[in-house]
Amino acid sequence: MLIADDEPDCIAFVRQILEDACCEVIEAPDGEKALELIRQHRPQMVILDVQMPKADGFDVFRELRRDPALAAIPVVMLSSINRITELKFSADDLGKFYGCSAPEAFIDKPIEPQRLMALVDRYLKPGA
Repeated sequence: MLIADDEPDCIAFVRQILEDACCEVIEAPDGEKALELIRQHRPQMVILDVQMPKADGFDVFRELRRDPALAAIPVVMLSSINRITELKFSADDLGKFYGCSAPEAFIDKPIEPQRLMALVDRYLKPGA
């Protein structure tokens, strides 16, 4: 599992949730490092913050979907944009905008641990 976020507190929070569920976690502080680590480690799932330095979550998502070797990795997008601006993004909107399959989910910050774990169960645990 890879989490990419430029907020150390968010990474620590998500890491704790995932490690409590016995997931191994790799972290990246920006989109550029996230792409490097994704290509190197091929995680089972990627959790991307939308607003990050060097490459934002949208850029990373687009690159993942363009690369046939990485396109099937489940992607969960995180953002506080909806709360701050009241603009509503959805996973389907993002897929349509980029002309590719949508991310598996778009989660607003603050993150609800139960929602995140439901996604992990859905996409990573067979028969869940």
